[in-house]
Amino acid sequence: MYKKVWVIDTSVLLVWLDVPGKNTCEIDGKKWDKSYVEELIQQAENTTLVLPLATLIETGNHIAQIRKPYGSQRFPLADKLAKLLIEAIDEKSPWAAFTEQYELWEEETLKKLAKEWPPLAAQADAKKDKGGLSMGDVTIKWIAEYYADMGYHVETLTGDKGLKSYEPVLKPQEPRRRRKYH
Repeated sequence: MYKKVWVIDTSVLLVWLDVPGKNTCEIDGKKWDKSYVEELIQQAENTTLVLPLATLIETGNHIAQIRKPYGSQRFPLADKLAKLLIEAIDEKSPWAAFTEQYELWEEETLKKLAKEWPPLAAQADAKKDKGGLSMGDVTIKWIAEYYADMGYHVETLTGDKGLKSYEPVLKPQEPRRRRKYH
């Protein structure tokens, strides 16, 4: 049996934290809310959660920008997000080690991001008048590919169909040691 990895995107983390105005999303025709996400995660067996830095930053931005009449929820939600970050840093089950992402922020990897991102940003869905992948989404895509290359079954939990379309396909191999992002 393959070990599963769920890469958590901003849309799902906002729902899980129950951020006002961002506390539902639709995935594959199903409306996700806080209770659904909690149940999904509680029932997950043999699954590791990954908190990408981009998701952390984007979610933090949304929390900091909560407006009236929900402004009093900024601190409690920021505190919940900070606790999730500490759990990921401490590799508390079910979270993956946060240190696995450090390679993304090295000089050569950032240069690669600078080269690869512009054409991905320029891609657009003409029917929906929606732009391409954000820089954060590209790093989330890389994280998913990193775990898939190690032999894990990876799912990107996201309400963003564009990002979901880059989800890696399971490769038939056993998990092995860490390797550099490509």
